[in-house]
Amino acid sequence: MKLIYSENFNIDLGLLNYLHPFDGTKFRKIIAELASTEVLTPETGISMDEVDEFLTSMMRVKVRDEVFVFRALEVPKIPFVSFNFLDRKILTPMRWAVAGTKLGATLALQQGGLYWNLAGGYHHAHKASMEGFCIYNDIGISVVQLLKQGLLSEQDKILIIDTDAHHGNGNAFTFMENPNVTLLDVYNADIYPRSDFTRERVNIPVPLASGCQGQEYLSRYQTALSQLENDYKLAFVVAGTDVLKEDKLGGLMLNKDDVAQREAITLTALKERNIPGVILGGGGYSKLSAPTVANAIKHCLSLGF
Repeated sequence: MKLIYSENFNIDLGLLNYLHPFDGTKFRKIIAELASTEVLTPETGISMDEVDEFLTSMMRVKVRDEVFVFRALEVPKIPFVSFNFLDRKILTPMRWAVAGTKLGATLALQQGGLYWNLAGGYHHAHKASMEGFCIYNDIGISVVQLLKQGLLSEQDKILIIDTDAHHGNGNAFTFMENPNVTLLDVYNADIYPRSDFTRERVNIPVPLASGCQGQEYLSRYQTALSQLENDYKLAFVVAGTDVLKEDKLGGLMLNKDDVAQREAITLTALKERNIPGVILGGGGYSKLSAPTVANAIKHCLSLGF
């Protein structure tokens, strides 16, 4: 397993960092704890032309409008903050994160194995919407580019595993009409997003109640993984840490060791089925997010991944 990181992933707004619970600079904190680990870096962020190839014509306009971007970031519009500022400070780092997802998927297809992009996992965005602090759907954009480059075909089977506390409505919408994409989603059914339309698209749903603890979570997740087939060409894993009991937005009760075990279970399932894949950062809104990710990566590396 190899890590994907760029200093450009970090969203550093100074005092404005306190406007949102997401720690935009957690990526450098994670990598600081993994200083001796080999890291791969995208050459550049994804281009807006590549983004536009995924979006509807209306979304191409909205994604360049600060009113709609502020709304998707779930912060009040700040007077005198221009789109250029948002683009430089927030959207550009997110496009670097999308490039990390694309790089991991490309290498997984070309060389096999598993890659861990510390950022990405923007599973609430899709071609016609941005929401939930997700501006670009990195999986959808990456798949479009991989198809364009001939690394994937329309007939190839793709697996998306989502272990973020929130249902991946953006991924479900993106691949709503694609029967070759299998969605396994473990989520708190009591919280946002409550879209029955997208929840019904999930092939292997694991809806949980608020307050679910680690033992139940891991048991039900392992049962869900046992339903997977072996013929997927590529897997994407949204590995959010908002499942932590300290996280105010996830509503679940896992601890950092539960998360480490979860990631090991995921990688084991992929390795046993010989499925190459890329793990993505996903959500995480507590101060423990960065050390939890670092702990999980160390645990997986110690197991030989």
